[in-house]
Amino acid sequence: MFQLTRNPARYHGQKKKPPFFEGWYYRMVDKDCRESVVVIPGIFKHKDPLKSTSFIQVVDGKNPEAYYLDFPVEAFRSKKRQFEIAIGGNSFISNAFSVDLHRENLKIKGNLHFKFLNPWPVSLLSPGIMGWYAWVPFMECFHGVLSLDHSIEGTLLLNDREINFTGGKGYIEKDWGQAFPEAWIWQQTNHFEEDGISLTASIAIIPWIGKAFPGFIIGFLWERELYRFATYTGAASTLLEIGEKTVHWIVEDKKYILEMNTETGPSTYLRAPTPQGMDRQILESVDSVVEVRLFRKIKTGKTMVFQGKGLHAGFEKEGNIPKLLQMVKSG
Repeated sequence: MFQLTRNPARYHGQKKKPPFFEGWYYRMVDKDCRESVVVIPGIFKHKDPLKSTSFIQVVDGKNPEAYYLDFPVEAFRSKKRQFEIAIGGNSFISNAFSVDLHRENLKIKGNLHFKFLNPWPVSLLSPGIMGWYAWVPFMECFHGVLSLDHSIEGTLLLNDREINFTGGKGYIEKDWGQAFPEAWIWQQTNHFEEDGISLTASIAIIPWIGKAFPGFIIGFLWERELYRFATYTGAASTLLEIGEKTVHWIVEDKKYILEMNTETGPSTYLRAPTPQGMDRQILESVDSVVEVRLFRKIKTGKTMVFQGKGLHAGFEKEGNIPKLLQMVKSG
């Protein structure tokens, strides 16, 4: 467990009892921001071995449209001491993947390589984006960020389109555990006016020893510094307003205030895990917009140090959102 916890990218399910899922999320946007594709390889271990499966999901952001391709669980293979998995003839590592899929409604083939990855820092006390919560074995769902921002080389053939991703930008994260939360909001973008800026932010209902709390984790990468706002850092979510297609969210800690205003774009359905299988449908947008403002607290109030819009953002709003809002308001 010690080595796995300090290596969030690796496959964690070798000795896990079902129900258990694990999935890696690769998102790519081309240089001209005309194409976006998401590829999600994963595995679900069911209590009934006959219902266990491995899978690859693909999102064509231009349409938008999503595809779910299932495989026998035996098609999933992984290395024990490093992140390297394969599903059928498709392979995935931290800085590259290769896919060759042909089904009735989907054809995708190609190899992509990623350079200058920016993984969430890992230390003994805070092994990744979950902080010390990563050491808690009974968490319902674990989360990892393998790269906040990186460049891409390579081409994908997606149905009738050849997409050149060279010079584009990518993002990689993952989840593993028993099931997704009861409710959550998630957003991610690394397409600001200047290069090297990235935001990932999520808030969810977290089960905790017979109770629950609204836990959040946010990373804002700017000028090579990662600003972290999270439940475990002592930050607070001071405002969360959710409309049909908008989210206004403010968090703050002792030094900074981070304000995010989101306008959601077109969405498509992905599959997500429950304890019974990959049978939950969730809406995801890959073309939302997040306006970000970062303030530094001063004696007389606050001063703004950054303002910008993140385009082509990934966004999810799922589950019992009224309950999540009420928990945030209750403090």
